[in-house]
Amino acid sequence: MVDKDIIEKLQKKILVLQGNHKPDKEQLGVGLGAIELVFPGNIFPRGAVHELISLSSENASSTNGFISVILGKLMQKNGCCIWISSKRKLFPPALKVFGINPEQILFVDTWKVKDCLWTIEEAMKCDALTAVVGEISEMSFNDSRRLQLAVEKSKVTGFIHRQQPKAMNAVACVSRWKINSVESELIGKMPGVGFPRWEVELLKVRNGQTGKWLVQWSPRGLEYISEQIVTTKIHEPKIA
Repeated sequence: MVDKDIIEKLQKKILVLQGNHKPDKEQLGVGLGAIELVFPGNIFPRGAVHELISLSSENASSTNGFISVILGKLMQKNGCCIWISSKRKLFPPALKVFGINPEQILFVDTWKVKDCLWTIEEAMKCDALTAVVGEISEMSFNDSRRLQLAVEKSKVTGFIHRQQPKAMNAVACVSRWKINSVESELIGKMPGVGFPRWEVELLKVRNGQTGKWLVQWSPRGLEYISEQIVTTKIHEPKIA
């Protein structure tokens, strides 16, 4: 007869070796709704590094918005974050829209990509932080592996936002996302613009399912307009 406890322990060890921790039974989700259902245990992986790809400046803004949604949920209990970039475009006061006080985030701007990567790695080693966001364009597999090893010890949740990379090369992150901006819709005949909408695509995830969701951010929080779960492997073409 197979011992379930032994199998569960082996599965947990394998997930840790792959950089994706199996959630503890008492650990709660971050409140992302349907998106969380595709992850192991139906819980968004913390203490791991997530990669997000943007191919245009418009989509980069949408990606920063989506990252802010997750940060707002992760830092509800007075958490803190370091946001590191070489070409920062985020407007800090706008974080209030996502339930984040600007003083909860320390912004670090660097001149060189090498300095940016070093700063990201050092920040991810700090267990006093809730999350670290790094905005860079290129990252090698070895770079990503060092980051993953750092968060495995500190339990910090990392986000690497790669803007207009030359190629979507393989990295050691537990997930890869692509966020596209979508035209908003007005409510009734109200003037102005509607709430921001994004096409959220999970290109790959370890031990989970890929998927695509059309979401909207409003004062009520993250709202789902449509979703499509994809179980087949997605081949990622190189960027010309």
